Amino acid sequence: MPTRSSSRRAALRRPAALGSLLATALAAGLLAAPEAASAEGLRIHDIQGTTRVSPLAGRQVADVPGVVTAVRAFGSARGFWMQDTHPDRNDATSEGIFVFTGSATPDVAVGDAVTVSGTVTEFYPGGESAGLQSVTQLTRATWHVASSGNALPAPVRLSASQIPDRYAPDAHGGSIEKLPLRPGTYALDRFESLEGMRVSVQNAPVVGATSPHKELWVTAEPRRNRTGRGGTLYGAYRDPNAGRLKVASLIPFAEHPFPVANVGDELSGTTAGPLDYDNFGGYTLQATELGKLTDRGLKRETTRKQRGDELAVATYNLENLSPKAPQAKFDRLASALVTNLASPDIVALEEVQDDNGTTDDGVVDAGRTLKKLTDAIKAAGGPAYEWRQINPVNDQDGGQPGGNIRTAFLFNPARVSFTDKPGGDSTTAVKAVRDGGKAALSASPGRVDPTNAAWKDSRKPLAGQFTFRGQRVFVVANHFNSKGGDQGVDSRFQPPARTSEVQRTQQAKLVNAFVKQLLAADRNANVIVAGDLNDYQFSPALKALTAGKVLTDQVDRLPRAQRYGYVYQGNSQVLDHILTSPHVRRVDYDIVHVNAEFADQASDHDPQVLRWKP
Repeated sequence: MPTRSSSRRAALRRPAALGSLLATALAAGLLAAPEAASAEGLRIHDIQGTTRVSPLAGRQVADVPGVVTAVRAFGSARGFWMQDTHPDRNDATSEGIFVFTGSATPDVAVGDAVTVSGTVTEFYPGGESAGLQSVTQLTRATWHVASSGNALPAPVRLSASQIPDRYAPDAHGGSIEKLPLRPGTYALDRFESLEGMRVSVQNAPVVGATSPHKELWVTAEPRRNRTGRGGTLYGAYRDPNAGRLKVASLIPFAEHPFPVANVGDELSGTTAGPLDYDNFGGYTLQATELGKLTDRGLKRETTRKQRGDELAVATYNLENLSPKAPQAKFDRLASALVTNLASPDIVALEEVQDDNGTTDDGVVDAGRTLKKLTDAIKAAGGPAYEWRQINPVNDQDGGQPGGNIRTAFLFNPARVSFTDKPGGDSTTAVKAVRDGGKAALSASPGRVDPTNAAWKDSRKPLAGQFTFRGQRVFVVANHFNSKGGDQGVDSRFQPPARTSEVQRTQQAKLVNAFVKQLLAADRNANVIVAGDLNDYQFSPALKALTAGKVLTDQVDRLPRAQRYGYVYQGNSQVLDHILTSPHVRRVDYDIVHVNAEFADQASDHDPQVLRWKP
C-alpha cells in the first residue's frame, strides 16, 4: 500500500508576527524551549489525561499514533481528528484528539493511519477570558501517513443510559479544569472524556431548529423535560438538560445539504462524527454521517380572537426592526400580529430601532420604523394602529451600536383610547398620581425612573395610560438588560456566574416600586407589565418583580410543558413575560409559537397575548 508523508507545519492560533517574536526570543535564549515528551509508547490517552487540561500541555510530543476519523477542510480552523485504535481501560481518558493546521488544508484522508508530532496546546474558544472549557489539540504538527483505508473505531453511542443525571461538579464558582474527570457521575465530565472521539446519536429528536450557520440541536435523552411540541424544557438552573448536543456538518453541502429542521423533527438513523467543543454552543457533534431528516410537521400557532368585552394586550420582540430590514420581515411581523395574534388591542413592542438602523449618526427617532410596520399591518388586513413611544438619548440604551432600540406601544383606537399627557421625555421620570380619586400617570407616555443607574446601557420601561370600556388600564412595556457576559451552562466555572442578573434584579425592583406607587394611589388599579425581561420565571429578577404580591407572572399559570417562548442552544425557555396586578383577574394567557421553534423566523422570540375581561 502506498505511503505518504507531510512536513507541512501549521501556525499556532496567534498572529504570525507574534510567532516570529517568540522564535527570535527562543533563538536568543530569552525563553526556554518547550520540553519534549518522551516519544516511546506515548498515546493519545496519555496526552488527554484524566482532567480537562492535558498533563503535557506546552510540551512537544513525537510519533503519536492514530487513525484519521474526520477532516475539517474549510475556514480558518482547519485540521483533522485522529483516534487511537488501541484504547486504554480508563473511561476518563479520551482516545481522540484534534490536529490543528490553521488555514492550511491537511493532506490526509479519513482512514489514514498516521503518526503525528507537534506541540500539545489547550485552545480556549472565544479566548480564555470567555470562561469556556478548552480543547486539547496538537499544533505546529508534522505527520507521516503509514497506510490508508483503515477501519475507523466504532462511535460511542450517546443515549440516556450514557449521560449522568448530574450535570457538572460543583467548584463553588471556581474552575473545574483540574478536577479528576468522573464520567459516570457528571454529564460534562462524560462529554469531556469523549473529546475528539467518534460519537453517535440514533433517531435524535431536534430540539433547536437549524440556524443560518447550518447547525441544529438534538437531544440524546428523548424523554427528558419535553415540551408539548417536541422541544426540551429548561425549567431550573440545576437541570440544563445534559442530553442536548449541537450538530454541525463536515460533509460538503454540495454532497449533502444540511437539513433544514424545526423543533420536533428528527434525524432518523445514525448521526456520527467526532465530538468537538466551540464557543457557539459547547459540545458539538461534527457530523461525518448525517441521519435522514424526518419532518414531524410542526405548525405555527394561532390564538383566538378577543371577545368584544375582552381587552387583548400582547408583547412582541421584533429583533432589531428598522427601515433597513427587508419588506418581507415587516410583512411577516404584520401577518403574525393580524393573523396569529388576532389583532391585539395593545401591543408592547421591543427592539424597535431608529429610522436608520445601525448607522450611528445621532438619529434617534423611530417614526419611519413604526409607520412602515403599521402600514404593513393595514396591508395584511389589520386595524389602523397608532403608536406611542419616547426617543432615547442617543447611544444610551444598549443593543446594536447606533440602533437606539426602544420599547413602544401600538394600539387600536377603534377599541381602546390612549390618554396623552405631556411631560414625558427620555430623562423625566413618570410618577403615579391621583386624578378623580383614581390612579393616573403624571405623563403618558412616560419612562420609569430613566436616569437611575440600573438602566445604564439598557432600555428604559415605557408606561402608558389607556382606557378600555370606561376602565383605566396602565401598561408598562419593558426590555431588561441582556444576559451578555454571563458564563455558559457548560463553562469551566461551575456553577457558572450570571453577572447580568444583578442589573436585571435592580431593574425589576424599580418596576415593582412603580407598580406599588400605582397601587398606593388606587389599590384596584389595573396594571399590566409586559415585555422581554431577559430572564426566567424562576430567576431572582422575577422574584424581585413580583415581590409583595403586587404582580402575578402569567407564565406560572400555564401547564409546565407550555412555559417557553424562546429556544437557546436546544433549551426551550422563558424570557418574555406578561404580569398583572391583583385587580386584573379572569385572564386568558397564551404564548403563541410562531418563531422560536422554526428555522424560518421573523424574530427569535415568540409573541404572547393576555385577554382580560374587566
